[in-house]
Amino acid sequence: MDSKALFSDQLERGLSQMGISASVEQQRLLVSYLLLFEKWNKAYNLSAVRDREQMISRHLLDSLVVLPLLRGKRFIDVGTGGGLPGIPLAIMKPDCEFTLLDSNGKKTRFLFQVKTELELNNVTVENRRVESFKPAAAFDGVISRAFASLRDMVDGCESLVNAEGRFWALKGVYPETELSDLPKHYNVEACHPLDVPGCDGERHLLEIRRQPD
Repeated sequence: MDSKALFSDQLERGLSQMGISASVEQQRLLVSYLLLFEKWNKAYNLSAVRDREQMISRHLLDSLVVLPLLRGKRFIDVGTGGGLPGIPLAIMKPDCEFTLLDSNGKKTRFLFQVKTELELNNVTVENRRVESFKPAAAFDGVISRAFASLRDMVDGCESLVNAEGRFWALKGVYPETELSDLPKHYNVEACHPLDVPGCDGERHLLEIRRQPD
């Protein structure tokens, strides 16, 4: 089975298992993104996951599992790498804006290619470090699965979130030590256990918000 057929079949089954509805066009865009990812990964080292059987679950489904939990209209994916989870979420939420931030020029060149080829008008790509990025307006949410720790995430991205905004951190096992190290002015509003078809091990989404001054 070629990559396109394999990806299409696995994606349809995975979305069904997660109870997520996607139009035919959205499924086409998700598969097209993954085909581009597979092609560019050979030269640009976007991800260590190269097995086609794992790419749907480890990349697309692991990104889309948070879809029912997000709230807001403007999001920034910090340390997005090859566009995960930002690109899949942008495809599924065309009425929302997604800024993809990464300091690696090769990876952002790939993201510009994805944005252009798939005509994702709700995506903005920024090639810079988080500490030097000054957005025109703060975001409703910072999303990331790249930060080493929750404290690094809130410290590094504090200026990017508006007063009502949240941090959405994708993690593996429940990060008890990291949570105990959070600054006192942050509240963990929820910890959502995630079930990703085809992914072994625990997954969690932490929802963190700064206390009002």
